[in-house]
Amino acid sequence: MKTPKEILEIARPITWEAAKLLRSFYTGTGKQNLDIQYKDGKIDDPVTAADIAVSNYLIEQLQAELGTEYFGYISEETYQGEQLKNEFVWIIDPLDGTRDFIDKTGEYAIHIGLVKKGRPVLALVAVPELEKIYYATKGDGTFVETRDGKTQKLQVSTEKKIEDLSVLVSRSHRSPALDYILSKLPCKTHKNLGSIGCKIASIVEHQADVYISLSGKSAPKDWDIAAPELILSEAGGLYTNYENSLLQYNTGDANQWGGLLASNGKYHDILCKEAEKYLAEFNA
Repeated sequence: MKTPKEILEIARPITWEAAKLLRSFYTGTGKQNLDIQYKDGKIDDPVTAADIAVSNYLIEQLQAELGTEYFGYISEETYQGEQLKNEFVWIIDPLDGTRDFIDKTGEYAIHIGLVKKGRPVLALVAVPELEKIYYATKGDGTFVETRDGKTQKLQVSTEKKIEDLSVLVSRSHRSPALDYILSKLPCKTHKNLGSIGCKIASIVEHQADVYISLSGKSAPKDWDIAAPELILSEAGGLYTNYENSLLQYNTGDANQWGGLLASNGKYHDILCKEAEKYLAEFNA
């Protein structure tokens, strides 16, 4: 059994190639090449030929290098509701931010997380339009690697006062309840940004401080969060639910229901309590 650092050295070049493949779809001519379909006919849940091609590539390459004896594999495009019994499970989102990918905002990412007994121990998040890969292993910090091979260790910034924090929100997953919470929080600077991977990259790069979400008819899934969570936490931040408890993955239900909050960590407990209070207030 290889160590996380050894596994990371295998996964990094695979991730770079996956980013290259994904970007080739992004820069192609016209939306028709993407063969856009809608899961269960839902207009807000698109899937493209790029999602499927990158998913197939990642699983094939990781299985070729690491096999299936010790590792299970879950991808957004292959998941059938199963809970894998393996101690180590890869949780993959081949294209986080499909809507932004289709709309050509540039705000899309690849998430590759490895969880052990339900908690992430290794993560890679590729942001193809930035030509960067963010990676982390449990206990060893978060790093960013650029296309020229240069790497830099990242640590969140905690210098701002709570009222000066910049809050990231999704363009597409909004609700009256979430808007109410946002209006009540002490931090009043709000920015729209696609892809959870891009949001977490923005926090570890000191371009924002908080990301808040709230599930409605649908919820973020394991593959949306597992890799970004470790990238953030190894850089000194936190990603929890409003009750400030750790998220669990590969439970048999990929949905992460309820309110979720990611931050640079400094005011995390306060913001969680505030969000929980204002959600209860809204529901009352």
